[in-house]
Amino acid sequence: MLKINEIRIEDLTKNIVTDNEKPTFSFKVESDGKGITILQTQIKVFMQEILVWDSGISEDGETLNIQYAGQPLLPFTTYRVQIWVKDSSDETAEEQAIFETGRFEESWRADWITDLGYHFFFSSPKPMVFRKKFEISKSVKNIKVYSTAFGVYSLEFNGDRVEEDYFSPGYTSYQKQMQYQTFDITNMVKKENTLIATVAGGWAVGDYSMMHTKKIYSNRQALMIEIRITYMDGRMEVIGTDSSWEVSTKGNWRYADFYNGEIYDAQIDIDKISYKRADVMKPRLNPKLMANYGSPVRKQEKLIPLNKWKSKTGALIYDFGQNFAGIISAKINGIAGQKITFKHAEICMDDDLYTKPLRWAKARIIYTCKEGSQEYIPRFTYMGFRYVKVEGISDMNLELSAYALYSDVEKTGDFQCSNEALNRLQKNISWSGKSNFVDIPTDCPQRDERMGWTGDIAVFASTACYNFRMKRFLDKWLLDVIAEQGENGGIPDIVPPGKYGKPKTTACWADACVLVPWASYLAYGDKELLKRQYNSMKKHIKAALALAEKGSEENSLERYIWRAGFHYGDWCAPGETKKQWKEKAPWVATAFLANSCRIMSNISRELEYEEDSHYYEELANAISQAYIQIHTDDDGRLYQEFQTGYVLPLYFGLGSKETLSKMAEHLAMLVKKADYHLETGFCGTPYLLFALSDYGYLDIAYKLLLQDTCPSWLYEIKAGATTVWERWDALKPDGTVNQSNNMVSFNHYAYGAVGDWLYRRIAGIEMIEPAYRNFKIQPMPGGGLTWAKASIETSYGEIISSWKIEDEFYIEVVVPVNTSCQLILPDGSKRKLGSGKYNFCCAFNNLDWRYNDEIRL
Repeated sequence: MLKINEIRIEDLTKNIVTDNEKPTFSFKVESDGKGITILQTQIKVFMQEILVWDSGISEDGETLNIQYAGQPLLPFTTYRVQIWVKDSSDETAEEQAIFETGRFEESWRADWITDLGYHFFFSSPKPMVFRKKFEISKSVKNIKVYSTAFGVYSLEFNGDRVEEDYFSPGYTSYQKQMQYQTFDITNMVKKENTLIATVAGGWAVGDYSMMHTKKIYSNRQALMIEIRITYMDGRMEVIGTDSSWEVSTKGNWRYADFYNGEIYDAQIDIDKISYKRADVMKPRLNPKLMANYGSPVRKQEKLIPLNKWKSKTGALIYDFGQNFAGIISAKINGIAGQKITFKHAEICMDDDLYTKPLRWAKARIIYTCKEGSQEYIPRFTYMGFRYVKVEGISDMNLELSAYALYSDVEKTGDFQCSNEALNRLQKNISWSGKSNFVDIPTDCPQRDERMGWTGDIAVFASTACYNFRMKRFLDKWLLDVIAEQGENGGIPDIVPPGKYGKPKTTACWADACVLVPWASYLAYGDKELLKRQYNSMKKHIKAALALAEKGSEENSLERYIWRAGFHYGDWCAPGETKKQWKEKAPWVATAFLANSCRIMSNISRELEYEEDSHYYEELANAISQAYIQIHTDDDGRLYQEFQTGYVLPLYFGLGSKETLSKMAEHLAMLVKKADYHLETGFCGTPYLLFALSDYGYLDIAYKLLLQDTCPSWLYEIKAGATTVWERWDALKPDGTVNQSNNMVSFNHYAYGAVGDWLYRRIAGIEMIEPAYRNFKIQPMPGGGLTWAKASIETSYGEIISSWKIEDEFYIEVVVPVNTSCQLILPDGSKRKLGSGKYNFCCAFNNLDWRYNDEIRL
């Protein structure tokens, strides 16, 4: 039976509001048949019952990223989508979906409002409370709120919270673009109505970045709202923000920011505080306002404390058993005026919170009770924590839980195996990803930073796309990369940068403008993203080449060795100083430049820019040749040996097979010399195991992966880590914290990029065509593993690779409809599979064998 089981419009399945005049449609199809492909598709779009687009019957069978090409869409309109498919067994299926359009270019019938009399100078501002009362005397068809703010806001309508989202309108490059949100409040309407909007400082106004800068984008909070009421008789009324709205700074939230937390007074009655008329203002920025195009931050998993105890000072310590980004939820039996303090931290030392790694972030909630039972959940802050210290209440009067808080990225992948330490590693990778996907891809969720570092997401984007559906999240952030790119092609190390850093061309970090859209394209197959980002990529590579050529002779190979400019080098490589990390730039930067050129050649080919593709391919070859000739001898040995110096050319393919084979041998010797420990930093670690396994050193790759003394992935597991650390020795073997450089986070995802190897080599799932239209499964058992299973929910459906060893090698494979799989078993036998579920077995001699790269992407 053929069935359409999911329709995505703008990569959403529900609550779809878009300002894209040409939205894209994708849909998944499932069938109980084998070898099923889609032969024909047809999409029809209706406005009420009027047909506005008929795609016609397409014969290409494509089900992804089909762009609307009908009559111009109208603003504030609901459309119905009807999809029809026919498969290779002559079965057909139909399904429908709904989407709405936003404002498009229609002018707002509302003003920006604020309290011009409010000024602040230190830390973050007091939250502002805006109020509008109105009556409705006629029957309402629907009532919707269109809202945005400088700051972060929350809405209450007739006493109930309106939104699921946190930190709306989200963090974007406010100079260029800002999101607005749409909320349907029809079911909340009464005759007499009150809308309350509370706006805290957030990223735009509050204390943000390591520089602790305030008022980055606006001198104070500002709000703009339209309440659009459609009556049953067809009449429409708009109530927009203007000077008739009221404003106060005397609400329940006395203080709120990301680093220091919230101060909340439950005794305050929001209806009885003093208000004044709101002031109409003109913001200093004029961004383009667009319907929400990212993945909103929402409450996710609920966590219950696994343990609690009293510290030496008598305070309560709660252990949630998991390091994560989120917020507490407190059910309290309190006395009016009673003050309760909640402090957060990632680790405990001597049975008390250890907060030194937070630097200047207070990570604190101060709550003043009203009388009796009450519940409190923060709205304008979040913390990175595992432990909460509570003062001012007994445990008998408190029920404490917590929620993970991160962007609404769906879980799409999972990996498990017979080694429980590796299973914990996979969980840690996933939790560190979630903890740092809070509207932007941050570096850490706990200290006074939480910034969009480009280098971290550059190396982790591929792994992220295995574990989560990252499309909207990455697409949103990449629009900011374009917005923040300098005229000379430089990209800030942090996007959006606020006032921290200016555009510059830095290897790996700036290469995010190439690596991240490429990772997204491979996962989801959207060429429109590549087209949108293309000029940004070209500008970056041009800037990098100019730096590489600086000071070198015109026709010398030295002009391809990138030394000039600022570099992080092999950041956070163990046992070295910042100076030593940065000194590796000529190797790291040159290799990343060659790789970005190679990817650009592939991107140009995908977009049918053949001249560009040839140009970038020649560049990649020239840079590769320079790396080998200048950095290595005739035997493929680096003149200055270090692991990352071999890893990058091996994974990026910067040389002949013979040369790379010799380099792999030298890398293997370095790893053995280090007693099977890694010595790589941010730039080399993601590719280290591939550089070994794909050149015949699978046994060494497994020994390295399963190493459990410092530095190693499993050392962290043995030390009790539930997330990935920023530094391999964040917690030293003696149990003390490595506070050197005042830089230690226990929740960083960069080193979690090893997750790629778990999926692609242990489970063996390897993409051949974007979005897994064609893929390979070639497991590489080793390390004493007796079974492994990975699943990936792709845009076509779920892929599963599940193998076990019981004298022979057994594998179960699931292939989605409209895709094909090339299965390669450990005995070298090959099979080509269409959709369906399959089981195979073969002899297994546990021999060392080389990765088959004949069909490698």
